[in-house]
Amino acid sequence: MELENEIARLEPVLMNEVSDDNFIVSNTTPVSLYSLRKECIIPNFAKDNESTISHTEFIEAIAETVAHVFQNEAILAPAIRVSHPIRGRIPEAMGKPARSLLAHERTLYYERMAFSIEIPSIRENINGNNLSLTVGGVRAYNMENLYSRKSLERFKIFIGFKNFVCTNFCVSTDGFLDDLRVSKTHELIEGAYHLLADFNVVQELDNLRALGKYNLNESQFAQVIGKMKMYAHLPKGMQQHITPMTLGDSQISAMVKAYYQDENFRAEHDGNINLFDFYNLGTGANKSSYIDSFLDRTVSMLSLSNNLMNGMRVPGSSWYLR
Repeated sequence: MELENEIARLEPVLMNEVSDDNFIVSNTTPVSLYSLRKECIIPNFAKDNESTISHTEFIEAIAETVAHVFQNEAILAPAIRVSHPIRGRIPEAMGKPARSLLAHERTLYYERMAFSIEIPSIRENINGNNLSLTVGGVRAYNMENLYSRKSLERFKIFIGFKNFVCTNFCVSTDGFLDDLRVSKTHELIEGAYHLLADFNVVQELDNLRALGKYNLNESQFAQVIGKMKMYAHLPKGMQQHITPMTLGDSQISAMVKAYYQDENFRAEHDGNINLFDFYNLGTGANKSSYIDSFLDRTVSMLSLSNNLMNGMRVPGSSWYLR
């Protein structure tokens, strides 16, 4: 509670400029924080009519924590994308044809929401790409049982780097809370504070920089792609001992196309591609994922890229290269 009170006294130092919202495309649309606050209802738990933590409360709690942890840095306003609109109507409009509903008779909330807050004053150039520190989160009401009584609610929070060239996110397991369960906003603040305060910026940048020093040749790239497709069909016992691959077939196929055609990360003329570019092929393809699986797949791609790097350092240690 002391942490919450301390942060509450600190107004977020957000610049008027908004973070780039092209970090995910898929079936999402951009939306403003004002629109979420003024135009969307807040779902309740049906059995006790207790309110959920709204998308707005979630974003503002993380923004306040970012302002507290990075007090002397420039911080952009949140970029927000939403999907799966849930539409309803007020009781007075019961039985009215949908086309005849007036604006005040409609209700709306978005089942899934993702946002990012860029800190452009913390940046680094890696492999010719400018990266800036970014914090954000994901909320998916489809993960909650809204037909029951109020229970702990699930959130995902991350800190990592955004690639200016393509707005791809670079997020590792060290910068990702994939199942933060809370009942109140101050618990969100506490979870976010510990994640942000413990994140090692230098170590993360060193790891991303190291990826650029290792190359896959065309034959190795083809083998890795084939095994990425194989992973989902392996027996469960085998999967437990292999770095997980969560991209779907369509994303993996998009990586192959980008290997030849992507303006920023395609292979060299001899077919070689460094692991930093390989990783960005994966995070670029991941932009077609739904919001609720987007961050998990981003983390999975970095874990795979690190696994390949270790496999080159210690031949035979990576299943994807054997």
